[in-house]
Amino acid sequence: MEGFVKILVLENEIEAKLLEGILKEKGIPHFIRSYHDTAYDGLFQTVTGWGEILAPSSYKEEIEEIVEEIRRVRGEL
Repeated sequence: MEGFVKILVLENEIEAKLLEGILKEKGIPHFIRSYHDTAYDGLFQTVTGWGEILAPSSYKEEIEEIVEEIRRVRGEL
């Protein structure tokens, strides 16, 4: 994961799965890391967010636009 940076915090697992599918389809290298902590059964995810997306910084703007669109569409449903 050399050269990967934190792009943004994901709100929930559904958002993470949707984003992962889109990024795979577009061939964008990425890593999604959940903040779930087994010791506390994910208690702190409500405060810190579900997890984070890491990717090369050159994809930051494109990934942010994709997440913005996912959140916009979800808000319309």
